[in-house]
Amino acid sequence: MGKELQDLLDLLDLERVEENIFRGVSRSALVPRVFGGQVAAQALVAAGRTVPEDRPAHSLHAYFLRPGDPGAPIVYTVDRIRDGRSFTTRRVVAVQHGQPIFHLSASFQTYEEGLEHQYAMPAAPDPETLLTAAEALPRDLPPDVARRLIEARAAVDLRYADAPPWASVGRPREPHSQVWFRTNGKLGGAEAGSLLHVCLATYVSDMTLLDSVLLAHGRGGWAVGDVVGASLDHAMWFHRPFRADEWLLYDQESPSSGGGRGLGQGRIWTADGRLAVTVIQEGVVRVPRS
Repeated sequence: MGKELQDLLDLLDLERVEENIFRGVSRSALVPRVFGGQVAAQALVAAGRTVPEDRPAHSLHAYFLRPGDPGAPIVYTVDRIRDGRSFTTRRVVAVQHGQPIFHLSASFQTYEEGLEHQYAMPAAPDPETLLTAAEALPRDLPPDVARRLIEARAAVDLRYADAPPWASVGRPREPHSQVWFRTNGKLGGAEAGSLLHVCLATYVSDMTLLDSVLLAHGRGGWAVGDVVGASLDHAMWFHRPFRADEWLLYDQESPSSGGGRGLGQGRIWTADGRLAVTVIQEGVVRVPRS
């Protein structure tokens, strides 16, 4: 396991301050604030550590309230809303400098048999045939931008099926994007569908979900500065067990943008065609004032 992945795992290994209070730190991001996927993943870790291990997460709903300060610790307070026979509900508030910056509700369920169906997995190229994120960076990208992109995603092997937004500036495209991803290293004995794998997928889910909004307008995104934006809310449903250290296809699209906001929705599939996760997010997407 490389240093970058170990650093990410350390980031998700929160300090337990009291029974229902946890503390986390941050890492550098593409923009000068805490990466939203980090806060969501850490909040889910906090919630999950108050729930029996035989009740995996099946959904989360979250709101980003204020920008996070990457130089200060984040305190996560867990409210044990309900412990039922089948379902457990937790509410988490993330606080910095005395103010809430993030709010998450998460639900966990014991395993049970039931009716099953799913969409068919969309066509996608073999991830092993695609360039890595570092290899796919345009040569004319400013060195500082390239460095920040590589550093922010160093723990994850993330491969675009088509050109990412910053490689197609000025050329509007269909609001649809596909990426394959997995952690840059194996995760040892952690079971598929365990809290660790779910939290890692939560972390990655915020990296590219609004790409399809940018593609529709030929914008390169936050990395190149032709839009400004931030996540507003984030929802995920975990349908089937998966491993974050094995290839996962993230198929994403944007049905709408307007009013300074853009909506992204995505589905995460295992390489053998099982629908593992559904994700929906709305974010601020604004053109900078000249």
